[in-house]
Parts: sequence; structure tokens; C-alpha cells
Amino acid sequence: MKLEWDKDSANGNDIKVILLGSSRLLLQQGLTESLTGRFEAIYVPHWSFSEMNELHGMNVEEYIWFGGYPGAADLRNDETRWKAYMLTSIIESSISRDILMLTRVDKPALIRQFFDFGCTYSGQILSLNKIIGQMQDAGNTTTLSHYLKLLDQAGLLSGLGKYSPDVIRQRAASPKFNVQNMALMSALAPSGFKEVRQNPARWGRWVESAIGAHLINECLAHGHQLFYWRNRNDEVDFVIKGNGKVIGLEVKTAASGMTSGMEAFRKQFNPDKVLLIGPSGIPEAEFLGMEIESMLR
Repeated sequence: MKLEWDKDSANGNDIKVILLGSSRLLLQQGLTESLTGRFEAIYVPHWSFSEMNELHGMNVEEYIWFGGYPGAADLRNDETRWKAYMLTSIIESSISRDILMLTRVDKPALIRQFFDFGCTYSGQILSLNKIIGQMQDAGNTTTLSHYLKLLDQAGLLSGLGKYSPDVIRQRAASPKFNVQNMALMSALAPSGFKEVRQNPARWGRWVESAIGAHLINECLAHGHQLFYWRNRNDEVDFVIKGNGKVIGLEVKTAASGMTSGMEAFRKQFNPDKVLLIGPSGIPEAEFLGMEIESMLR
């Protein structure tokens, strides 16, 4: 690509080249090494609720569980087959082909175990030190931080930092795990869709993770930052920072109003907005169809 680019530049050919590929790590590696200063990265996120609804007729509950992989959506009526497809065709292929074949990973079994752990605890804040105590041959926090970065770059699992005007405090805080596509969390769950949907507490975790996945993809696509915030017993699920604005978001699947965490966050940081998502605020289906730029206006 660099050779052809240089030929076109020398010959005065005014063309634009678009490189497409499913492996973000592979594209990033080639571009940064060979085309430094000559490219613009345009992030194409996972499929949104609006897209899956239009293409496959998914309702919001199906999207929260089955996520945004269009190739797997046709299998959702046979959940056993759907999970097998996700595990072999999507998850294993992404880790083996997009990570292990392109980067040096000293402990392949550990990164797979860490990915399973992060998906299982999606939507929760966990210390890397505590994770080390629950995983075999986990090494140290530096190793896990590196693996989390690789999983994030591969479009699989993110570790959100704690919101703070102090950058050092942001980096020192424990990450909040969140899958980038809900199909990853559901495929690794021991229970099925109907069982989890009938359990309000468990379903609430899926709803919060779905909101997080939507925000992660929107922030990546538009160059904004996403955090969580917690101070003792006060917590706000997500914090968006972009366009010079700060927005706090709290997800509540039960019918309840403003929480103490939202009030504490408002008093401490004076954000531009604090939004409640759920029965007493913005409905989940409406929010999952919103673009982040509309929130930051």
C-alpha cells in the first residue's frame, strides 16, 4: 500500500484508498508501521439496535441478549446452536486470529480465561489484584492490563476508567468491565435468554451492559471518552466526556427516580446533564437508538 501510495503521489494521481477488514489489530499494525501520517482511521462499530431491528426485526429485549452480530442473528431461535456459533466462529476466531497471531502473548490460556472472566462480570468494577487471586498463573497486574488493552483493541472487551479531572487518579482506579457486543456476554452465560429475562436482578445486569456497549461503540466512532464514577456508596454507571461537555448516566431497570449517586455526581462536578435510563427516565429502546452526538448537544 505504501509503494502504491508513493507512486500515485509522484504521478499526481488524486485518489482515495479505503482499506476494509474485520481485524482492527491487523489494520492498525500495518497502518502505523507503513503509512504513518498518511491515513485516517474511521472506526466502524458493532451493529446497533436500530440496524439489527431493521435487518432482522429484533426487539429491544432480543438485542440486549443476542447483541449485534448480524451473521448470528438468524440462529437466535435455536439458542444452543447460536451459542455454539458464537463460541467457535466469533469468539475463538477473534482471539486466535485477531490477537494471538498478530501480537506476542506469552500466556494464551490466560488471555482466554481473562476474557471469559471479563464477560462474566460485565458491568462490574473489579480490581486487577483481586482478579489475580482468582485466576491460575495470572502473573501480575501489568500482564492483565496489557491483555485488557488487546481485547479492547480487538473489539471484544473494554475496561472503563473512573471519571476524575485528575488523570493520575483515573489510571490508578479499578476498571469497570464491559463487553463491546452483548452477544459475547450471553454466549458465555450458563443460563438461557428466557431464564435470565425472568430474573429482574440478573436481567438488570444485561440491560446495564447493553447500555455500556452502545456507549462504548458510539464513543469510539465519534472520538469521545467514556468512564464510570464512584465515591464510597455513591455511583454513576457511565460518564461521557466529549465536545467540551460532561454527561452522567444512570441505568435503573426498576421504576425509581433520581438516585443519591446522581445527586452526588451533580454536586461534585456540575455536569452539563445527568440522565436516567429506565422506566422512570429514557426508555431502554429509545436510548439504544440514540446517537451520542444528540446527547452532547
